[in-house]
Amino acid sequence: MLKREPSPFLLKEVDCYNAIVIRPVRDDGGEFDEQILADLISQGFSGQDLLAKFKDGRNQIRPAVERLLDEARLASDGKAPFSTYEEVFGAERK
Repeated sequence: MLKREPSPFLLKEVDCYNAIVIRPVRDDGGEFDEQILADLISQGFSGQDLLAKFKDGRNQIRPAVERLLDEARLASDGKAPFSTYEEVFGAERK
C-alpha cells in the first residue's frame, strides 16, 4: 500500500506523547519578498527606509490576495463582472 504524506504546505505533523497532532502550518508568506525588495531598491530606498517600506509591502500582500479571492468568488457566482478565457488570451488556434 502506498503511504501518502501530508502536503508540507497545508499540514504540520508533530509527535506528542504517543499522539499525532496535526495543525495548519504558519508560513511566513515570503513568496513575494524578492519582488518587493527589487521594486523598493529600484525606487532608491535603502537602510531603515527600505526596511520600513518592505515590512509595509509584505503586510499588504494577504489583504490583496483576500480581495482577489472575494472577487473571484463573486464572479464565479455571476455577481460580479468577469472575462472569459478567450477574452483574456484570444481564441484557441487549431
